[in-house]
Amino acid sequence: MNFLKIYKSPAVLLVCVALGGILGIVMGPGAKILEPFGNLFLNLMFMILVPLVFFSISASISSMKSKSRLGKIIVSVLIVFVFTSIIIGVLGYAGALIFNPTQGIDTTLIQGLAAQSGETQNTEYVAPLQQVVNTFTVTDFSLLLSKKNMLQVIVFAIIFGFAASSAGEKGRPVAKFLESASAVMMKIVDIIMYYAPIGLFCFFASIIGQLGSQILSGYIRVFVLYICIAAVYFFGFYTFYAFLAGGMTKVKLFWANALKPSVTALATCSSAACIPVNIEATQKMGVPKDIAELVCPLGANIHKDGSVLGGMMKVTFLLGLFGRDMKSFGAAVSMIMVSFLVGAVMAAIPSGGFIAEMLILSIFGFPSNMLPIIAVISTIIDAPATLLNSTGNTVSAMMVTRLVERGTVAEAEAEGAV
Repeated sequence: MNFLKIYKSPAVLLVCVALGGILGIVMGPGAKILEPFGNLFLNLMFMILVPLVFFSISASISSMKSKSRLGKIIVSVLIVFVFTSIIIGVLGYAGALIFNPTQGIDTTLIQGLAAQSGETQNTEYVAPLQQVVNTFTVTDFSLLLSKKNMLQVIVFAIIFGFAASSAGEKGRPVAKFLESASAVMMKIVDIIMYYAPIGLFCFFASIIGQLGSQILSGYIRVFVLYICIAAVYFFGFYTFYAFLAGGMTKVKLFWANALKPSVTALATCSSAACIPVNIEATQKMGVPKDIAELVCPLGANIHKDGSVLGGMMKVTFLLGLFGRDMKSFGAAVSMIMVSFLVGAVMAAIPSGGFIAEMLILSIFGFPSNMLPIIAVISTIIDAPATLLNSTGNTVSAMMVTRLVERGTVAEAEAEGAV
């Protein structure tokens, strides 16, 4: 009964997408008549994107406190989270280059569909240094209200959150407001998601009606590629991370206690729901209580290896469909950075509320009617992605412990020498 309840949401989405695809095949181009019902869903999601990202990030930053040991833990957490996210991002990038999921798909049809959105991209030449400035800032505050400037919104949210935290007692009411506003925005996402099955059904019927069924082969290739990379990362790299945390002793300790968090992740498809189990497991792995109680909840919100890999799959899928460059160094760096960002902001709920998909479209400048195409990827990889998201936080806690405790020992030895 619990199994059906947990998987009800992704199952309903998959069924609706499948039924929409069947209807699209049957109706052909005539299925385009259903597109406005899909557009309604897209508009609702993009309508809340800016406030959702701003409040969620600024609330997380403003709630952080600064104390001696806590400061060491947070620095160690950031090092470990960034390190593991880059590793999984590079692994996903390499896999996508070797096993291109869009191979064999007629990209001209996709580009024609995208052109129907009426959204245009700025092709004016911008000097490299000015492009860096434009990437992180805007010339007017009002421009932050546009989904086209999501990186700038994130930068402003981080600064705003730090300012609220640094203001001390005077900033506390603002921090509480940000936390409340973040909770309200996530509730709005929940409300909109009730319409998601209808919206995706209509949009996917329209897409398949205009493109035919060829794109379905791309989804199969994405799923197979994801499972292969996830298996290599789960068994190979988590063992390596545990070894970094303390040699073969820690490797044995990790795998002796990794089963329960892993099964819970597969059973719930929610990183947030796994937090209590992860805290319990990490303490059995030798992680101190204060580190476990910080890393596991924080990791459930901003550190998701599975979502980073999923973000890379979505980015490469879209870039492949539009025939964009993926092999240059600049393209690789931008793809890994965006995938890292996806893992940091994606909601800790089943399917993530399509926040990641909206960010990818906004940052890379793809038209909004491409959202359903990559939303399907989120649904089919949900279970293995949660496995990496959740269990990855337990081994990360072990590495954080190694960094924090090593620093503590070094300080103690230095004090003794004095």
